[in-house]
Amino acid sequence: MIKAIVTDIEGTTSSLSFVKEILFPYARTILPEYVRQHAQDAAIQPLIADTCREAGLDFNVETAITALVRWIDEDKKITPLKALQGLIWKAGYDKGDFKGHLYPDAIANLKAWHSRGIALYVYSSGSVLAQKLLFGHTDDGDLTPLFSGFFDTNIGGKKETESYCKIADEIGLPPNHILFLSDIKEELDAAKSAGFHTVWLTRDHEPNDHAEHCQVSNFDKIDLNSMTL
Repeated sequence: MIKAIVTDIEGTTSSLSFVKEILFPYARTILPEYVRQHAQDAAIQPLIADTCREAGLDFNVETAITALVRWIDEDKKITPLKALQGLIWKAGYDKGDFKGHLYPDAIANLKAWHSRGIALYVYSSGSVLAQKLLFGHTDDGDLTPLFSGFFDTNIGGKKETESYCKIADEIGLPPNHILFLSDIKEELDAAKSAGFHTVWLTRDHEPNDHAEHCQVSNFDKIDLNSMTL
């Protein structure tokens, strides 16, 4: 029996285009001046230092900004960048510049699973702050109360089996009681290696019944009863 579900965000619960066409460009535009204005803030200084360390640079605000913008352009999943993006997006959500996009089928099923007592979690390369902002500012209102926890790359990379072992430990359930949802094969491979059940969301193309992971076109097609221990 599935007792917990861990879901990815981009391409799974939320449109890739929302992230790539709205959130990323917004952060890229705002980031340089945001970092300059807040460089002395206690929350920002460590992120600048981590950026310089990751990029192999001496501590310098301007060179850190250059590295951060380059990482955005290269779609890098680097923790200090994700943390800064989360802070910038918070400002955007608070000002009402955009709302978090979620597929209606994802919302309906997340609510249904929660009502059945299944614990829900998020695991995304975006920071925990960014995750909470997206689920907290939807057209359906604040959906964060549906979730029992949020995980980002601080627990490990999404294509690493060890990350899912750590998540299972944090949740406090055997891996075979946990389902992981994603649109990325390598993430699903890592979760399966850790003992998780897996479902591959294929929103932009027809599911392949012969794929290594169960494929579905949307959340309505997920059959929890078919997953045996």
